Amino acid sequence: MEEGESTNNKSHSPLKNRRAGIILHPTSLPGLWDNGDLGEEAYRFIDFLAAAGQKVWQILPLGPTHADGSPYQCLSVYAGNPELVSIELLTEWGWLSDQYTPNKDSKKALLQRVLNHFEETAEKQLRSEFETFVSTNAYWLKDYALYRVLKDERGDLPWYEWPVPLRDRELKSLLIAQEQHAAAIKLVSFEQFVFARQWQALKAYANERGIDVFGDMPIFVAYDSADVWAQREYFSLDKNGQPQMVAGVPPDYFSETGQRWGNPHYDWKKMQADDFIWWQKRIAYHLQLFDLIRIDHFRGFESYWEIPAEEETAINGHWVKAPGEALFEILHQQFDPLPIVAEDLGIITEQVVALRKQFALPGMKILQFAFDGSADNPYLPHSHEKNSVVYTGTHDNDTTTGWYQSLPEETASYIRTYLGS
Repeated sequence: MEEGESTNNKSHSPLKNRRAGIILHPTSLPGLWDNGDLGEEAYRFIDFLAAAGQKVWQILPLGPTHADGSPYQCLSVYAGNPELVSIELLTEWGWLSDQYTPNKDSKKALLQRVLNHFEETAEKQLRSEFETFVSTNAYWLKDYALYRVLKDERGDLPWYEWPVPLRDRELKSLLIAQEQHAAAIKLVSFEQFVFARQWQALKAYANERGIDVFGDMPIFVAYDSADVWAQREYFSLDKNGQPQMVAGVPPDYFSETGQRWGNPHYDWKKMQADDFIWWQKRIAYHLQLFDLIRIDHFRGFESYWEIPAEEETAINGHWVKAPGEALFEILHQQFDPLPIVAEDLGIITEQVVALRKQFALPGMKILQFAFDGSADNPYLPHSHEKNSVVYTGTHDNDTTTGWYQSLPEETASYIRTYLGS
């Protein structure tokens, strides 16, 4: 990371000094389960970072995923993925016996066992901690828990295919569902309580060792998510909850047909009418989770690529102006300095650059994009500007070793010469 440099009257960049870090999503940590979690190996990784002189741990979004496992299409912009809960930590806390078999016993079943034990034996202070968590987070947790239970009950069917009374959130149907599924709703809430408790302990451990935790926030929200189901008024949907236009990006370096993500677009007029309160709440919550936040596809705050929903690719889309300046003015009033890094890759216009610099937001530089033979390539290290985060590649790229080994010898030779190697 390059040190920050103020470009205007906004507060200085969150990159206050030059430092280095590593991206590793917790799911990639070793462990006894199908994926890594927030347990012993996560703490060991922090110790490794500290010993190696690293100051930043960057991760991908932490939310619960759909069946494809992509953290960029989560079931909630707030919830944590219960698969990241460390069962081993629960045994250390004394909340669970060690009589279980990793992967054979599901984490959900084990968390139900923990909840049963918790309700019977937990100290009054711990039960009060759970109750406080539920009430403090009710603005998102209540809808999310009900959404998860209704979705599970219907074999993972998306909310827009539920019976109309539930799809459209008719009050009587919601009240009946809440009463019928009270126990299951409580379990989902307890999963989130445990996740939050483990995450905050891990983050505190990192911060105590001089390491900032760098989170990741997708600009768009998954169509099938608690957020869209619970707050349809903030999204561009018809009366049946169907999107007429969806998000993506036009053809570029990565794809000749572009990328059709399928997320519904925001109703920006509605959002702006109440001072972007939806975004204010989202940013505030994530600043409790992370020291820095990367917003994926920052470009969409200036203009976004709108694709007719019936199109199978992103080719036949068009750019639509977004109220990014008005949004970031509000965010700066609420959170200043604003510790956000802009993912500014792809088709970037002068207007996008101006928006980023107006609010002193760091951008990104990718080394794998640098060596096309052009001396004025902005990704070449000698072209890097202060207030930047420099990466070898992104989650869309090959590993550095794989990338280098696949290069033509002419390009590889140029890289060696440039680097003096």
